[in-house]
Amino acid sequence: MRVTPTRLPEVLLIEPVIHSDERGWFFEAFRDERWAEHGLPTNFRQDNASRSKRGVLRGLHYQLQHPQGKLISCISGSAFDVAVDIRLGSPTFGAWIGIELTWDKPQLLWIPPGFAHGFYARSDATVIQYKCTDVYVPWDDHGILWCDPELKIEWPAQAPFLSPRDRDLPTLRQARANLPHYTAAFAKDSAR
Repeated sequence: MRVTPTRLPEVLLIEPVIHSDERGWFFEAFRDERWAEHGLPTNFRQDNASRSKRGVLRGLHYQLQHPQGKLISCISGSAFDVAVDIRLGSPTFGAWIGIELTWDKPQLLWIPPGFAHGFYARSDATVIQYKCTDVYVPWDDHGILWCDPELKIEWPAQAPFLSPRDRDLPTLRQARANLPHYTAAFAKDSAR
């Protein structure tokens, strides 16, 4: 597999080796020893999947007391997947990366703890699957407004379909009291 840092060096694009023939293709989505060789996490605590209609935007979500690293893949359709560095004091605080994930070009995106995550469904039945390094804790669920003017995320749509909760999330500036703090140890742990 090939592991490539993005503009946010701790957010990694993972391209598995794809074995294909006239029947279709096969790839390993996760194998602990190969991941460990690249310094990636091998201890995931929860697997999730979501199905979204075209035009749905989910995010930008994170947990503060139980931060989750997420391994994201698109197993049906296509999605514009976004990670935002929300760690106060980070050299890339407020920066974002957007990656097009599709079912027909298998790639995975590693988003470490300390980053907000969201995606926009670009197809009629977009299914996103993600492995998490910690469990979902409802009382620790936080988020940042998808269209925060300071972030300037270049979403592929101007009027997405949002949940009421996502529509009313605070901006990064308004959420400042509920953001993680960047430390050298945090950065090292984020890579694992």
